[in-house]
Amino acid sequence: MSVSNIKKELRAVANPEKAEILSRFFKTGKGEYGAGDKFLGVVVPQQRLIAKHYVELPLPEIQELLHSKYHEERLTALLILTYKYHKTSPEERGKIYDFYIKHSKQINNWDLVDVTAPNIVGAWLFDKDRKILFDLVKSDNLWQRRISIISTFYFIRRGDCKD
Repeated sequence: MSVSNIKKELRAVANPEKAEILSRFFKTGKGEYGAGDKFLGVVVPQQRLIAKHYVELPLPEIQELLHSKYHEERLTALLILTYKYHKTSPEERGKIYDFYIKHSKQINNWDLVDVTAPNIVGAWLFDKDRKILFDLVKSDNLWQRRISIISTFYFIRRGDCKD
């Protein structure tokens, strides 16, 4: 179980034509919100299947994937983190939440936020102090602001709309 195995699996299902489409869809051109992001051309269902096999991957290796120049490697890292969060102890969940917040600048596109923020940040903060959401919403970083907002979906789905 290693990052190199994950990268090999992603590349085995990569599609260059799909990579071009994804680059346009995620606005990677100069001056666009996803400027400079690179794609392999792997669709999310394939990434989910791969991620499920690596739930035991340690945080330092997830960090390595999260710092990849490839969008799909970052999303796969975040999917692993999400699966790991839901299969572990409350103590470990706190470590995963802290890791997520610490590396939030690597979570730099709407899909990365939308798929993970409610399931990690929202889930962790549901019965805790939510001050961090009010700090993140004031960030200069668009994606940290989005994390603060999208995390509340977890609360909303449970009938808690006060934040």
